[in-house]
Amino acid sequence: MPADPLDEALAAHPEARRVAAARLTEGRASLVVDATGLDAAARGALESELRDLVARVEGVEDVRVALTTEKRERILIAVGSGKGGVGKSTIAANLAVAIARTGRRVGLVDADIYGPSQPRIMGRPEKPEAIDNKIVPLAAHGVRMLSIGQLVAPGTALAWRGPMASTALGQLLDAHWDDTEILVIDLPPGTGDVQLSLMQKWKPAGAVIVSTPQDLALIDAARAIDLFGKLGVPILGLIENMSGYACPHCGEVSDPFGSGGAEAEAARLGIAFLGRVPLRIGIRESSDAGVPLAVGDGEEAALFGALAERVIHAVNQART
Repeated sequence: MPADPLDEALAAHPEARRVAAARLTEGRASLVVDATGLDAAARGALESELRDLVARVEGVEDVRVALTTEKRERILIAVGSGKGGVGKSTIAANLAVAIARTGRRVGLVDADIYGPSQPRIMGRPEKPEAIDNKIVPLAAHGVRMLSIGQLVAPGTALAWRGPMASTALGQLLDAHWDDTEILVIDLPPGTGDVQLSLMQKWKPAGAVIVSTPQDLALIDAARAIDLFGKLGVPILGLIENMSGYACPHCGEVSDPFGSGGAEAEAARLGIAFLGRVPLRIGIRESSDAGVPLAVGDGEEAALFGALAERVIHAVNQART
């Protein structure tokens, strides 16, 4: 039972759990309220509601509300590759959606400054708003997302030097992510300025490397792994993409890019092998349509769900 009329009034509010302390002394009600995870508008609304609620309590002449926030550590997961064309962006988008389906609040940052793909893959090409000089991410398939591709005209070539690209990355990462717990960052291929800026200023909890099974891709993937290692970013594991193709007519499985190369390379380097993603037309079609397959309930969704669980497990191990 509430101890007094002030506690009784507060207990009726749906956000009563946020009231850390409440005291009524000589007509003055003082509240300490945890506003962690609320944006500016929600904080203002909560404060106004509590003031109005408490002001109606008998004996209250003045109401003072102190809002506090707890700084939460946001987990950054980098998704990289040694070279382009290995399906890194498709993997990053589906991983973000699959992780969000586990109940976590997830954001997706398209840091591939020179070749942003996420507006198309996630189906959100429109320009986001800005509040207080910070960009507001767009919602897509249970994920919040931002891409430089949403901020420039379609088809525009970005002839930016390293510092400009790093500044753009900073604007994406310092956006209004609010209570987002995990940011999946789709990096450009290779080992350039954007990767260095990310790891030096916003150190990820770990990196997922994407490669096809062929030797040429694996050579470049090993270089990306080496860069992350030198800068102290744990490698969460290696994903083999475009691994095997089943003919839709006869069902025969062929391996146009080879088979098992990424798993063998992971074993050679002493890192985790997270799994394989087959070469399937459905994955390509869903990416072009702006609806990642991880959204659904089919075989591919289950595959990305399993990859997401392995990535989260690897993150937890890396942080302990």
